[in-house]
Amino acid sequence: MEARLNFLADPTAGKAVKHLMAAGQAIRHSALPATTQELVSLRVSQINGCAMCIDMHTKEAAAAGETPVRLNLVAAWREATVFTEAERAALELAEQGTRVADAHGGVDDGAWELAAKHYDQEQLTALVLLISFMNTANRLNIITRQPAGAYVAGQAHH
Repeated sequence: MEARLNFLADPTAGKAVKHLMAAGQAIRHSALPATTQELVSLRVSQINGCAMCIDMHTKEAAAAGETPVRLNLVAAWREATVFTEAERAALELAEQGTRVADAHGGVDDGAWELAAKHYDQEQLTALVLLISFMNTANRLNIITRQPAGAYVAGQAHH
């Protein structure tokens, strides 16, 4: 499969993508735990069907020491016993924040309150930004059919 567009070949797209990636780096270096960031990024990408981001975040999480069991169970986290209560709260917020078209009202108060119980204001802000960022990245990659499979852990952080 070949990508429909090369974002870096177009000057306007290149500038915009550069700013998006800078925003992604700011979120990456936030107070939100790195493990939570990878789990949320992976789950949002699974929901949206973004193969490139699933490839990237599975490999990044594994390189950071995440276990295969937890990575394999992210798609069914509600029934899994391997996630902390804080991670479960983040995954719920991520799902509701990603499925807004299906939610008829967006993120419910229960999901918000549970996330706020486990994350301070700075972390919660980073979590909301991450969910939004991943949805944007997923859509850019899906629309342009960016191929998956060749990503190497660390590649996006240079």
